[in-house]
Amino acid sequence: MDEQLVCHRRADDADDEESKPSPQDPVIKNCLEDWNDLEEEYVELESLHRTYQKKLNEMVSLQDKCLKQIAHHRYRMKTIQESLKRNTKDLSAEDKSEMKSLQQKLLDRKEAFRELEECLPHQNGKLFTALSMLHLPATNPLLLYLNFNIPRLYLSVILGQVNVSLLNKGDKFQYKREYERFKLVVSYIIMCLSFVQTFFGSYRWVDAVLHFLLVWYYCTLTIRESILVVNGSRIKGWWLTHHFISTVCAGISLIWPDGWSYQVFRTRYVIFIMYLSFVYVMQYYYQNGCLYRLRTLGKRHGMDITVGKLSPLFFLSLSLGCVP
Repeated sequence: MDEQLVCHRRADDADDEESKPSPQDPVIKNCLEDWNDLEEEYVELESLHRTYQKKLNEMVSLQDKCLKQIAHHRYRMKTIQESLKRNTKDLSAEDKSEMKSLQQKLLDRKEAFRELEECLPHQNGKLFTALSMLHLPATNPLLLYLNFNIPRLYLSVILGQVNVSLLNKGDKFQYKREYERFKLVVSYIIMCLSFVQTFFGSYRWVDAVLHFLLVWYYCTLTIRESILVVNGSRIKGWWLTHHFISTVCAGISLIWPDGWSYQVFRTRYVIFIMYLSFVYVMQYYYQNGCLYRLRTLGKRHGMDITVGKLSPLFFLSLSLGCVP
């Protein structure tokens, strides 16, 4: 009914325009012709937008169905696992072999669910089993659970119940690249500021700017890294904890009154900041190249990041001949 009224209104407008005398000015005439063309294109745009809304609603409905099916599968798999754990005594060799095969199938299915959920939305702050979402051995379930769910809870406190899941793998990789670029650019700025403060004078207000930059930098890192974890990045818990502690330390340095104790501590602290930023810049260029080669060879996950711990990447790249 509404569409019919719109069509009648447009028809009446068209009749009114036809009854009006045509303008003599060529510029106005061309503008009116362009506007009439836009009117026709706008009708097509409205139709296209209605189709988009319909497809979007269908996609949301399919996402909900997939999430419900995965939750149902997880519940039944958990029941099977509990039954297997209770029934471990007096088993024949054939039954033990079947149980071992079934346990391996359950692990493979959990890994398949992890890949499926990478393209599905996640709700911040909703705590659920993390082991099935992590591509890690279940050596310490409590640590793995906290490593995966604390970033979600942190995002729910900072951002609220906002969906930060990136459904496209290209968007996820682009966000990871932006995260790496952000760390590199800010590290250069921190290194330059600390270099100036070390060799060209010590001004308290410049120190305050440097410390405020560190607070902002580490706060931003914790938020971005939590978003990366939600989207499948396997950032270690110690790396996130290190940035939370660094935020607190930078905040203490920011509010530290200028006095004898601050001046005694300040010189070594600023040199240490300059050293850390320089080391990170060097590690970025080295590890970024290694990660690219290892991802190409299928040896690393696409959402892995450059971190301060060099040993695993170093020895793996040595074994594959990736060291420049």
